[in-house]
Amino acid sequence: HAQDYNTALGVKFWDGGGVSLKHFFNENNAGELVAYFWSSGMRVTGLYEIHGNFSDAGGLRWYIGPGAHLGFYNTNGGNTNGTFIGVDGVLGLDYKFNEAPVNLSLDWQPSLEFGTGRGFTAAWLGFAIRYTFN
Repeated sequence: HAQDYNTALGVKFWDGGGVSLKHFFNENNAGELVAYFWSSGMRVTGLYEIHGNFSDAGGLRWYIGPGAHLGFYNTNGGNTNGTFIGVDGVLGLDYKFNEAPVNLSLDWQPSLEFGTGRGFTAAWLGFAIRYTFN
């Protein structure tokens, strides 16, 4: 099974919401750029995703990969205000509807953020709905 689209643009939900752009470099390798927004700031994440197939699963694929992010936070005081960098991982499922230009994904994105008051978090789960382009 090859991927059924080259590029997809849409929204990704977590605790807040974001814009997701995903592009395949070849049959099994994609990059995803996500800009998350919520009440305390924003975070821009770049992910490199290696995709694999499930046998006889139609448009469903799994993916895994590394990434990095830059976060801009303003939480009314404390050690969490400022600009921070971090490293990310991603593990997820990607589904492309056969007869519609729609892609869904569900993933887990643990991250390690560097700086005072920062650290490891495993709580990032994302659900994306995207329009696909060939």
